[in-house]
Amino acid sequence: MAHPAPPVRGATAEAGRSPGQARGIGVAEVVERFADAWRTAETPPELAAYLPDSPAIRRVSLIELIKVDLANRWSRGTAPKRLADYVEELPELRTWPLPPDLIYEEFHVRRRAGGSVDVTEYTAAYPDQADQLSELLATDDYHSTLTTAAEPADLDALAAGQKIDDFDLMTGLGRGAFARVFLARQRSMQRLVALKISRDKGAEPQTLAQLDHDYIVRVFDQRVLVSRKLRLLYMQYVPGGTLFTVLERVRATPQAQRGGAMLLEVIDGVLATKGEIRPSESPLRAELAGLSWPETVAWLGRRLAEALDYAGRAGVLHRDVKPANVLLTADGVPKLADFNISFSGNVSGASPVAYFGGSLAYMSPEQLAAVHPDLPATAADLDTRSDLYALAVVLWELLTGRKPFDDDAVTGGDRTALDAMLERRSHSPRDLPYADLPPDCPEALQRALVRALDPDPAHRWPTGADMAQQLAVSLDARARDLVDPPPNSWRLRARLLMHPIMALAIAVPNALAIWYGYNHNRTLIIDKLDAQAQHRFDQVALGTYAVCFLIGFVVTNLLIAPLWSIARGLRKGRPYGWQALAGARADTLRLGRRNVLTCFALWAVAGVAVPVSVQVSGNQITAASYLHFFLTQIVCGAIAMAYPYFLVSFYAVRSLYPMFLPHSGLGAEDALRLRQLDADSTYFLVLAAAVPLLGVAGATFIPPADIPAVIVPLRVLCAGTAVAFIGVYWLFRMLEKDLAALERLAAGRR
Repeated sequence: MAHPAPPVRGATAEAGRSPGQARGIGVAEVVERFADAWRTAETPPELAAYLPDSPAIRRVSLIELIKVDLANRWSRGTAPKRLADYVEELPELRTWPLPPDLIYEEFHVRRRAGGSVDVTEYTAAYPDQADQLSELLATDDYHSTLTTAAEPADLDALAAGQKIDDFDLMTGLGRGAFARVFLARQRSMQRLVALKISRDKGAEPQTLAQLDHDYIVRVFDQRVLVSRKLRLLYMQYVPGGTLFTVLERVRATPQAQRGGAMLLEVIDGVLATKGEIRPSESPLRAELAGLSWPETVAWLGRRLAEALDYAGRAGVLHRDVKPANVLLTADGVPKLADFNISFSGNVSGASPVAYFGGSLAYMSPEQLAAVHPDLPATAADLDTRSDLYALAVVLWELLTGRKPFDDDAVTGGDRTALDAMLERRSHSPRDLPYADLPPDCPEALQRALVRALDPDPAHRWPTGADMAQQLAVSLDARARDLVDPPPNSWRLRARLLMHPIMALAIAVPNALAIWYGYNHNRTLIIDKLDAQAQHRFDQVALGTYAVCFLIGFVVTNLLIAPLWSIARGLRKGRPYGWQALAGARADTLRLGRRNVLTCFALWAVAGVAVPVSVQVSGNQITAASYLHFFLTQIVCGAIAMAYPYFLVSFYAVRSLYPMFLPHSGLGAEDALRLRQLDADSTYFLVLAAAVPLLGVAGATFIPPADIPAVIVPLRVLCAGTAVAFIGVYWLFRMLEKDLAALERLAAGRR
């Protein structure tokens, strides 16, 4: 026996009347009363008792009640019924064909209950509706067609306090031309979500839920209310407001008073209005609080650029990047929302401003051209670079309080307005209002925005990762100092003196090694030969060293010739592809290793050529002399490798390598080479420390009678290399810090 349900949403059942006979009751109320009866009844409630008397809503109510009854009976396994059973029990169902949505519901409740259901069974049972059922039942993607209580009829009727499908609407979060967004409670999951309700035109892409990124609002799922042609997209609720609110605060705040703390104040204000609790301890908030305003903008921009890069690699374009579509968490983390708005190049007879919710001012030239009714451009011409352009407009506006283009005077969205916007965006980046930028704006931040705002997409950052890396430079003090040295820095001047600096860095240690080796060998070997043999030894040794020195000079210049050419081209503004720049960066990091390997090879050649030449000339050299010569070569080779390595590598990393970064981002290969150079530096530091030890070890093989003659050179070697090691260790520590900063940039790219 059915148990009466309690009154719902103000609808009352008068005494003596059935649940369906209360005056003023509507379809939604009838459905909810019957659903409540199912929730509280011990046995299935009597469906007919809930049918209203009013002929105007009786038929619709009957269909909806059958849907509720079907769902409950099949899901609970309580005397499941088929539509034929309802037709038998309720004669009025026989007066008109069963509606397709009712057949749709029975099909899916049976399938969800684990039954074997075939579409052909239904097309055969209902031949007059076969075509419609074939299309309706062809997908496994089920969306309830049930009319739930108090559901508004259209978008304009939506309001807080109402219920739609599985969601209780709590408060409005925003609205656009085709959608409204509410903070809602999802009943089935007992969680808060941001619910976007839009008219279902079938154009919304199905890739949104596949985007899983820290800086993109997570889309949980969507539902389509087929009978009402509405789409419900429910997603992660982000409580800290939007960048639009932050922008309003920026315009009302003097430039000197802007900073990361101001951003947190805006977020806290939004949280307070929503009754949210401000996070008490948060590393991110602490980081933001200490940033200047340009650094804060770079902090936000880097994350948004990474989000666009991720979406672009997934084949998804945003097409409507603007402050209102960037949500903020309680910690200040930005999250992009509202991806893939509908896009149409046909705006004849309508205002594009109305169509795009007023976001034309953030569009790239190619996107404006796609909107323009008289231009041949289409949405197919857009890629991630168009989204990066819009992001740069947003960041410029955040940074200065004004857009980079004076579009405020443009009103409406007709052809004249679009022409004016396109004309403003066609100018060279040199015409941007640089005077609006704060005086403490890092050069890397300015460069990131200016290049992204280039009217030609080919001249912009090719990916979001490249733009994000430039913004990351603005946030890393050491990386910023490396990539953009002060105007009077020696590093800038040193880039112009590549050949002499490299020559000195390699020649001086090698010359000192030659001086030590020659004098040491003269004492132990040459002075013991007759005058003719001494003369011959001097000729061979000095000639060999001169040839090796010349070969080393030529090889060094050949190694740096490509780098010098590209560096000169960059100074003159010549463009280079990413492959050429990646090759130049790799060659720069290899300079130290290549040069010391050259030095080692030449010392090895000299170590063999000199004694062999003396021997071939007819002068006999004892085995002990050979041993002394070999040990001396080891010490000299260590000097010629360790010290040039650090001098060349320090110059390459501190001065040369950073000059390529403003033009192209670092990637995974760069990170690998930077780590390799870091590891190599440790090995060469050990080698530098071993030089005086090698000298002392070699002295143990010297006959006691010769010790007094070599004691002074040994003391000079030990004292000189000990002092040199202090300098090498300082270079090693500086190199280590520089490499760590560059590795941080490269790591952020992956």
